[in-house]
Amino acid sequence: MRKRLCIVLAGLLLFGCEENYLPKPTGYNRIDLPPHDYQGIGDAYSYQIAVSKYAQVEADSFNLGQKDWINLNYTDFGAKVHLTYMPIDGDKVVFKQLSNDAFKLTAKHQVKAYGIEESVLVTPEGYTGVAAELSGEVPTQFQFFVTDSTDNFLRGALYFNTAMKNDSLSPVIEYIKVDMAHLMNSVKFEN
Repeated sequence: MRKRLCIVLAGLLLFGCEENYLPKPTGYNRIDLPPHDYQGIGDAYSYQIAVSKYAQVEADSFNLGQKDWINLNYTDFGAKVHLTYMPIDGDKVVFKQLSNDAFKLTAKHQVKAYGIEESVLVTPEGYTGVAAELSGEVPTQFQFFVTDSTDNFLRGALYFNTAMKNDSLSPVIEYIKVDMAHLMNSVKFEN
C-alpha cells in the first residue's frame, strides 16, 4: 500500500508541474459612475447647451482666440469633450466645407476602427445632428455635429488622456455618450 502511494506521489511530482505556466488575466479597476445630472453653461457663448455637472467647462487652450471653442473636462475620468463652434452666416459653401470636414475627421479613424456607425437625428429645436460611434482602439469613440444648416455649426469629439484599452474604459465611454446625446438634444443657437 505504501509502495503504491509513493509511486502515485512520484508520478504527480513528475507530471504535475508543467513548463507552460499561464498567468491569470489582468483585472480592471472598478469604476463607480455618478447619476447623470445636467446644468446650463451660461450666456457667454453663441449657443446654449446642458452639460454634465461632473464636467468642468474650460476654454480651448489651443485656440484661445475662438471664444466659442470649449472643452468639457471630466477630470475624474481623464476624458475631454472638445467642442468647436463656427458661424455659417448663410454661406452654403461654408456649411458644405464644415460638414465635409466633420465627416473627414471621423473617417481618419478608419485605419484603427473596427467600425463606424453614423446616425442622423433631429433635435427638439429642429436642428440636424449627426453622431458617429467608433469601435476599436481609436483615440475618439464618439463624435457629433449639430447645425441649423444656415447660421450655426457645433462639432464635438470625445477624447481620453490615457493609452488604456477601450474595453477597460467601456463603462466610462458609455456614460459620457449619454451625456453627449443629452448635450446634442439641448443645443439652442443664439441668433
